[in-house]
Amino acid sequence: MSVSTGSSETTAPDTTNPRAAHRLGSLRRAGFVTFVLLVAQFILGSYVSVFVTVPKADHGQGAAQALANGPVGLTVHIVLGLLLILAAIGFLVQSIVSRRKAVIVAAVLGLLSMIGAAGSGSTFTGNGQNAASMTMAVLAGVGLLCYGTALFLLPNPESKS
Repeated sequence: MSVSTGSSETTAPDTTNPRAAHRLGSLRRAGFVTFVLLVAQFILGSYVSVFVTVPKADHGQGAAQALANGPVGLTVHIVLGLLLILAAIGFLVQSIVSRRKAVIVAAVLGLLSMIGAAGSGSTFTGNGQNAASMTMAVLAGVGLLCYGTALFLLPNPESKS
């Protein structure tokens, strides 16, 4: 096991410790899964925005009503969004355990952007205003940037440092 006097950001990962290497691999997988889910959510959200109409009965009701009674595309979009928030929470927890400060910051910002996007989505299903839809898309883009950055910051598991 290596001893470090600096921050975990500037030191090489301890690849000789199988437990640390496993944790790092799990963190990378969690980040990648979250990133891929967000890409799928963004594509699905674009589809819903263009091709799905929220029923008038759901206006003013928010996402819960749309989840229960909405068109299938919208329902899938909402469910995937909830799964995405759970994945973001899981990635944040694993980031905290890893003690990698920059990755923790990216994970926090990514989770906050997903929560904000969900809130904007709920607002959009409630009032149909384009500004809420645009906010949801911008926050999804921020989330993609956060998770992409986190993956970039994590060391390559195959590198022997």
